Amino acid sequence: MSQINMKSWISQVIQSKERMAIPIMTHPGIELTGKSVYEAVTNGKIHFEAIKALYDRYPSAATTVIMDLTVEAEAFGASITFPENEVPSVTCRLVTDYESVKTLEIPDLGKGRITEYLKANELTAEYVKDRPVFAGCIGPYSLAGRLYDMSEIMMLIYINPEAANTLLHKCTDFIIRYCMALKATGVNGVVMAEPAAGLLSNEDCLQYSSVFVKEIVEKVQDDHFTVVLHNCGNTGNCTQAMVYTGAAAYHFGNKINMEEALKEVPADALAMGNLDPVSLFKMSSPEEMKKATLQLLEATAAYPNFVLSSGCDIPPYTPLANINAFYTALEEFNETRN
Repeated sequence: MSQINMKSWISQVIQSKERMAIPIMTHPGIELTGKSVYEAVTNGKIHFEAIKALYDRYPSAATTVIMDLTVEAEAFGASITFPENEVPSVTCRLVTDYESVKTLEIPDLGKGRITEYLKANELTAEYVKDRPVFAGCIGPYSLAGRLYDMSEIMMLIYINPEAANTLLHKCTDFIIRYCMALKATGVNGVVMAEPAAGLLSNEDCLQYSSVFVKEIVEKVQDDHFTVVLHNCGNTGNCTQAMVYTGAAAYHFGNKINMEEALKEVPADALAMGNLDPVSLFKMSSPEEMKKATLQLLEATAAYPNFVLSSGCDIPPYTPLANINAFYTALEEFNETRN
């Protein structure tokens, strides 16, 4: 367990002359250990071994766990499909109308794979001593969308906002309890993935995502536990709504202009992003990867609170040569600044 004062850590990152990197990355670790994605997302020990493999290999400023946006939905009772080497997905709606929303029970933390994810976080917090460990969870609107269907929830907020709010309150209550349990494992924060909110206008994002995220932030964030709000669906339409939540850090996807996003993020909060995890990390050459990384570092050089990252979770079968190129670019950039 690493009792890092996260407020001080964020301040140090901002004041540092060297640019830091925190890619959202676990799948390459799964491959390094010779395990399948299915094994890693269903077994906390295997999950930890994948995180450990990356921690031992790369100088990330913080360690992250698997970004799995099905764990919480499964705990509620949603059906999940588990491909051998792809991320799991929700297969069908769990709730279909206001009546089923009203009768939906908020699950306890013993349901589904929650205990395995808590185990992975606990093992990681015990092993990693020199940098923060960020757990992962889904955001309330994205969870509601997985329970009600993503297209249907976008209509529900207009057709029956009372039903939508009832569902969002239940999702929020569960996420608070899950985050408190994650916090108890000794990790230093959580990356909350709220990509579905990026499909909304700033006003709708504020009303159906940010007010609920803010409630979670106010309950769980403190000097030793940071919320990193991730929204890779945001193209620039709802950055203001993201910032309203009061999270200590914001993580942006590759669809947004990072310089424009940085203008809207408070100077004392971290802004992370936003290299394309597929077209760059997975599909490009090491030379292209290095060039794109250097270009982003140059473009964001005026913002001390910028942290270099992938735009989302780096996918399975990403070449290690491209990850190496990412870190080589960072090292070269930092050498030119010193």
